[in-house]
Amino acid sequence: MAYYMRYMRKEDLPQVNKIDQEAFPTQWPPPDYRRELQNPLARLLVACEDSHENNEPEMEIPRQNVSGLAARIKRWWQQNRFFGNELPQSNRHCIIGFTSMWVMADEAHITNIAVRQSHQRQGIGELLLISIIDLANELKASIVTLEVRVSNLAAQKLYRKYGFEQVGLRRNYYTDNREDALLMSTESIASAPFQARLQKLKRDLAQKHGEGIKPLTGSISR
Repeated sequence: MAYYMRYMRKEDLPQVNKIDQEAFPTQWPPPDYRRELQNPLARLLVACEDSHENNEPEMEIPRQNVSGLAARIKRWWQQNRFFGNELPQSNRHCIIGFTSMWVMADEAHITNIAVRQSHQRQGIGELLLISIIDLANELKASIVTLEVRVSNLAAQKLYRKYGFEQVGLRRNYYTDNREDALLMSTESIASAPFQARLQKLKRDLAQKHGEGIKPLTGSISR
């Protein structure tokens, strides 16, 4: 079994919508991800659990052999090639999480991060955050911003861990209960201090979860 990151496709939408409903049950109206796929400003990524048995051997780390997993994950992140060759197709792939952002001028604004309930607390949300930050850097964005509910202290803690700080407050932002949202932003994601922090957090994540972060295969592709 392997996990990999890639761009979202239209055939992913039934699974993406289900994860969205699990993660944001009170959100109304629901996001139109089909429209987002056509939005030139949007970038949408999915984390996949690949059950295809015919992946090329060099693309997959055997489940029983986790020696050097942290180094391989680090190497995958360091490659940071978001526009590589297509990964093998599989009718059995399972979407375990997704993230999306809009890229406008020099700002990348994260609009969603969601993980399937059955795969939560396994580092997937953190992996999605890392991946979207890396993609923003690849696309030459200067900063990354997002909104988060004032009551969502766990998410705020994660974002601060990755260098986000509150820069504003959006009153009555959420339509379900009129809850306020914190507006959070990074410093320059290309700066040496930010990149040093990010690289350390990548190593820490790999060490912490070990087998919990399953092998990653290939690069993110459309």
